[in-house]
Amino acid sequence: MRIRAPLSVLIGTAALAACAGTPPSVDRAPPQPPPAPTEGYDWILHEEAGEARLAYGAPESDDLRIALDCRPGEGRLEVVALAAADAEPVIQLESGGQAGTFAASGETDLIHDGLILSATARTNEPVFRQFRHLAWLARWHDGEREVYVPHAGSAGRIERFFAFCG
Repeated sequence: MRIRAPLSVLIGTAALAACAGTPPSVDRAPPQPPPAPTEGYDWILHEEAGEARLAYGAPESDDLRIALDCRPGEGRLEVVALAAADAEPVIQLESGGQAGTFAASGETDLIHDGLILSATARTNEPVFRQFRHLAWLARWHDGEREVYVPHAGSAGRIERFFAFCG
């Protein structure tokens, strides 16, 4: 009688092992190339009087798409973006599969005939960690995705900004 119990366990284990087989293969999408920079736009870093601003826009102009402001070592960002006058008061960002939606306050922008949205975020939010790693950020607004990619040689500004902010 004692032989039957271990024998039945052995047979059951063998049957399970026979059914296990190899797991089905998962079709993985090939890695996507990083987005391409937009001609005439780049990441611009300004450090002055204990504050830093990383802005994406046309150099030497008022044409900015997004700006990130911080003070040294605080780990906190002020995210500023332009929006249509009837826009929802949120800033939606994405970088390499990480996303973040930030509640914003809106201020009338008479120059661009819309709103200036302003939101607070932490530098360690997943979307900003991914941005720091990949050096590109995208913003969703008005149903469109706008990608902000540095040109060759300017990606280091992004790392310098986050090192400054903490």
